[in-house]
Amino acid sequence: MRSRHGKMENGNKCKSKGLLFFCVASLLWFIFRTGTKPSRIVYPCQRAALANSSIFLGISIPLSLVLVLGKTKGFVFKKEKVLALFVILVCVGISSEPFWGAFQIAGAVDPNKEIELVLEPRNAEAFPASDIYVVKDRVSAHIDKLVNLMGSHGLLFYKSNTRGANQGPDGLIARDDVVLIKINSQWPYRGGTNTDVLKELIQVIVQHPEGFVGEIVVADNGQGWGSMNWPESNAENTAQSTQDVVGMFMRSYSVSTYDWQDIRSTRVAEYSEGDVGDGYILYNEADPETGIFVSYPKFRTEFGTYISFKYGIWNGTGYEKRLKVINMPVLKSHFYYGVTASLKHYMGVQSEARYAGLANGHSTVGSGGMGTLMVETGLPTLNIIDAIWINACPSYGPETPYTMATRVNVLMAGLDPVALDYWASKHVLVQAASLIGYGDTSALDPDEWIFGRWLNFTKDEIIAGGYKVTTDESHMNVHIPHAETPPSIIVLSPENKTYSTNAIPLAFTVNESTSWNGYSLDGQGNVTVTGNATIVGLSEGSHTITIYASDTSGNMGSSETVYFAVDTVPPSIRILSPENRTYTSDSVSLSFSVNEPASWIGYSLDSQANITVAGNTTISGLADGSHNLILYANDTGGNMAASELIHFTVETQDEPQQEEPFSPTWILAIVAIAALVGASFLFYFVNVKKKPKDSYTRAQENARCVHML
Repeated sequence: MRSRHGKMENGNKCKSKGLLFFCVASLLWFIFRTGTKPSRIVYPCQRAALANSSIFLGISIPLSLVLVLGKTKGFVFKKEKVLALFVILVCVGISSEPFWGAFQIAGAVDPNKEIELVLEPRNAEAFPASDIYVVKDRVSAHIDKLVNLMGSHGLLFYKSNTRGANQGPDGLIARDDVVLIKINSQWPYRGGTNTDVLKELIQVIVQHPEGFVGEIVVADNGQGWGSMNWPESNAENTAQSTQDVVGMFMRSYSVSTYDWQDIRSTRVAEYSEGDVGDGYILYNEADPETGIFVSYPKFRTEFGTYISFKYGIWNGTGYEKRLKVINMPVLKSHFYYGVTASLKHYMGVQSEARYAGLANGHSTVGSGGMGTLMVETGLPTLNIIDAIWINACPSYGPETPYTMATRVNVLMAGLDPVALDYWASKHVLVQAASLIGYGDTSALDPDEWIFGRWLNFTKDEIIAGGYKVTTDESHMNVHIPHAETPPSIIVLSPENKTYSTNAIPLAFTVNESTSWNGYSLDGQGNVTVTGNATIVGLSEGSHTITIYASDTSGNMGSSETVYFAVDTVPPSIRILSPENRTYTSDSVSLSFSVNEPASWIGYSLDSQANITVAGNTTISGLADGSHNLILYANDTGGNMAASELIHFTVETQDEPQQEEPFSPTWILAIVAIAALVGASFLFYFVNVKKKPKDSYTRAQENARCVHML
């Protein structure tokens, strides 16, 4: 029993010592972080430290006082007892929540809300200028809207030989590029890149107007803390992880993830040096200005592509410049460096030695080390800041539980990561922090020491590397669409009909000023036009056309689709009746066939005016004699065709002299006459000619006798 109690006592002592150490550490943290700015005690981390410190203040001080005074002989007097009681009550009071709550500014205790920010566009006052593109609110804060806004101001997302909406020879992403999307996968909840925004970005990439045949890799180095498959993510559906989003596209496109934290401890050489292994390149010497040992990944994707983050795509003999990096951080505060955005986000590119990696990036952020890393590996092709949910609690991040996130519904993009970070922190983070109740927002302010100092060091590094970046707002164009309604387009020509020409006028009206107009014929890529035009070289058959227009705020509108056809070949006509012969009736059948639908059919008889018919008919009242007929047909495209000329004759037999030889009266007369003549001849031969013959015989006989005598 004694042994058992002894163990319990030792355990309680250990727990007491651990609690005391924890309380003292919290107090020291509070003093260190608050510094010379008492207003910082409203920060969440300071409040937590105070809550822990209150245990030490409320218990240790009174106990110490009692122990000290207990050893004093005068402590037995009444005044000392009253003083000790007073001190104890004061210590208990200052350790209570109501006391420290009095320092809390109203509203800062509940950052988990949706707020609307006032964001204004601006035009640069000096040049060169960096462009920042901003879309905001639940309706507009989407990647496709952001891409349209960029395109309306000349930054084309798609690289294509054909100019059109968001596309052209100077576009960012080609159809066969390998696109590396650098996200934040280190933190769950709202601390990682929004997976809904990631899904929209992948969708926009694979919708390349020329057909995307390249590859997409979603990557990050969580430095041993991250995951591509967080069960609690930053999305409308919080169960939707990065891996879930990638899985939605894998069956149709080459889309995969790569978690660089798995190779963060492996040092390798470049492909050009014969090393094909996955791992990190580490510079042998630190940068003399910032002190960073530059490190970057090289790896083989799930689809067999060899990627060097610095040099591009390794094809076995050399590097191809087909690697396009889209840097997509989530906007939030940082407990030490003030702000995490495009620049600080590159911590997930290098390998951090503090977390079993190889280099020293984190400790060099303050001296501009991320600028050195960007210069050495090349600036991102595009920076997109996810500010749907942000952490606007000064000095609280980078971790962002759901309860500490504020919804502001903003997406920002730009080529200049310095200008983008400056504007995002000053106009989004600082404003949001104020709206949720924080009085001191200096840790988020790019013009203040905590963030502004290292932001400027980073800017100087990038400028020294030959890039144009700025923290001067007079050198910034900020494009923000105010109108949420896209332009309305009415197509005047072509119409829903068939045309007999392959050159058709294109005419349309738009209800507002536009920055770009174009059309899509038969679902093909957009063709840019400056106004009404003529579409030439159209093939025979059916077609569709849709006209698009982008207003000056980046809102893209589209017309209704027009369905039309081109038919330049006239119809073929075959006349079945009349034929080239003689007819005995003055009514002749008109019968024919046409090889396609006709809008009009008619005929001309004997070169007279055309007579319209709906189909086969009968031509009546024809005069006797020769006739000719030609048939015409006009198809739905307006092509007129004519048949062969048909010659025919009409003889109706109306003249009497032509009918009397065949009259029954004449036949009877002829028969009667023939009978009479025949009877006369019969009578003659029977009765008249027989008698002379007998007298002649006697005479002859008499003569013969005389002669004989």
